[in-house]
Amino acid sequence: MRIAIVTDAWAPQVNGVVRTLTATIDELRRRGHTVETVTPDGFVTWACPGYREIRLAFGQSWAVAHRLEQFRPQAVHIATEGPLGWAARRWCLDRGQRFTTSFHTNFPDYLALRTHLPARCFWPAFRRFHQPSSAVLTATPSVSARLAAQGIRHTKPWSRGVDPAIFRPGAPRSALRRTTGPVMLHVGRVAVEKNLEAFLALDLPGTKLVVGDGPARPMLATRYPEARFLGTLHGAALAEAYRAADVLVFPSRTDTFGLVMIEALACGTPVAAFPVEGPIDILGPDGSGLGGRRIGAVDPDLARAIRIALTADRDACASEGRRYGWSACTDQFLAHLATEREALAG
Repeated sequence: MRIAIVTDAWAPQVNGVVRTLTATIDELRRRGHTVETVTPDGFVTWACPGYREIRLAFGQSWAVAHRLEQFRPQAVHIATEGPLGWAARRWCLDRGQRFTTSFHTNFPDYLALRTHLPARCFWPAFRRFHQPSSAVLTATPSVSARLAAQGIRHTKPWSRGVDPAIFRPGAPRSALRRTTGPVMLHVGRVAVEKNLEAFLALDLPGTKLVVGDGPARPMLATRYPEARFLGTLHGAALAEAYRAADVLVFPSRTDTFGLVMIEALACGTPVAAFPVEGPIDILGPDGSGLGGRRIGAVDPDLARAIRIALTADRDACASEGRRYGWSACTDQFLAHLATEREALAG
């Protein structure tokens, strides 16, 4: 099948959206599908206001249309609600090409945090974006319920996975183990929407490690000098950081899934988080996941969640992490693609 995937989130960004898309594309190509990616690296881009690491391709509707016309896709998936996503949406509607979208990132809440406006101000644009799609792919039932409450009801499941060749349990060899007390790790963008300060401000014995980069890093590194900011890690180095940690702390209240949680679990590391969508979907309301043994904890008191998660069974964590594979996720993705054209109105 000839599949076009359009996304405003792409390398060199490091986040769950990019990892999900690249893993899915690799699996699609391995199965013999022809995949065309329409991404910002193919266009002139500008830095996103307030977030220079993100490059956005504004004013590229003609170029996006030309790329899609040349490729002649049998299926189109629009992964993000950015400028490229809107341009691809317009091309599909103009030509009667059915398409799917996905809701990876809770942008209404992110925008509310950055602008101090209510999230309800931003939902109409997102409803408009997703309304004509054949299906909106979501990672968890909680996200589907959130979208349904906002009038977006045509959702379909598209879970997430990990690479078991990289993210697996093992004896930690990292120098990160040579620290004081339990090792508490955070992995993700260092940005306001990740609520990282809720973790760094905790008065707990042990060592706080932060893997990742972002606009809030200079301020947080100055404010919390006892924490170690390690920058961005990939692949085997990232897996080693997970294995070296006694607990992954996931303080975000706005993520739709949290790929780092299942990566940590696959390495045998328990997770502590707030009881919000994403963590509850993965860890369960009592921290026992699907296997019935403790793999972490969710609690309104993040310090308490950390203390409970430190008692988790690392073998149970690894077993839970093995439930998530990219092959099954790609099966879901393919099952929901829209491949036929609609008759043009008029």
